[in-house]
Amino acid sequence: MHTELQAVLFDMDGTLVDTERLWRQAVEEEALGLGLVLVDADLPFVLGRAIEDGAAHLASRAVGRAGAARLAVSLERRFTQLVREQVVPLPGAVELLAAVHTAGVATALVSASPRPVVDIVLDVLGRHRFTTSFAAGETPRTKPFPDPYRAALAALGATPTACVAVEDTPTGVASAEAADCTVLVVPSLTPVPAAPRRTVAHSLRDVDLGLLRRLVAES
Repeated sequence: MHTELQAVLFDMDGTLVDTERLWRQAVEEEALGLGLVLVDADLPFVLGRAIEDGAAHLASRAVGRAGAARLAVSLERRFTQLVREQVVPLPGAVELLAAVHTAGVATALVSASPRPVVDIVLDVLGRHRFTTSFAAGETPRTKPFPDPYRAALAALGATPTACVAVEDTPTGVASAEAADCTVLVVPSLTPVPAAPRRTVAHSLRDVDLGLLRRLVAES
């Protein structure tokens, strides 16, 4: 018997909204203020991760020039302002959310961004389209640990294998897979290869409810 799709768990930054580039801009600007230039080797330590992780990484590169706590405050302020001014849904995001909502399938927004940023995005995308949401600091650990996805699954009363997590970064994919979800990847700034129980799509415009249902049925 095929498994029925119980829920879709959406990452936020770089998946539903074009904020991954805004986060990178915030980190790059913060780094420049410390006399640093962000390079490709830095990206795994900042993309898809909590603000505190990015701040800690910058502090480790700028030893003695700034503390991680102060950098986290500055990064959150800078990133939140950029999101408030510039956030837009990615192509296909609103249409996919509307289709899932109309079908009565439960949804969660599972983010490593702080609650103020998540709330801005919820207002842009439509709060009514999400059954629940989780932000950084609302679970014991954030991505790449499975805690945020496990919390979303518990809140929805859903079985991991009957859910699809939609992600864009290796960090987020690691989190969703550790929670035993089937994963659909729409890469943003960092390539993510296909793997068992992981499907890669070019854009959310290539994703529909039928595909999400098939991924769960075939997992």
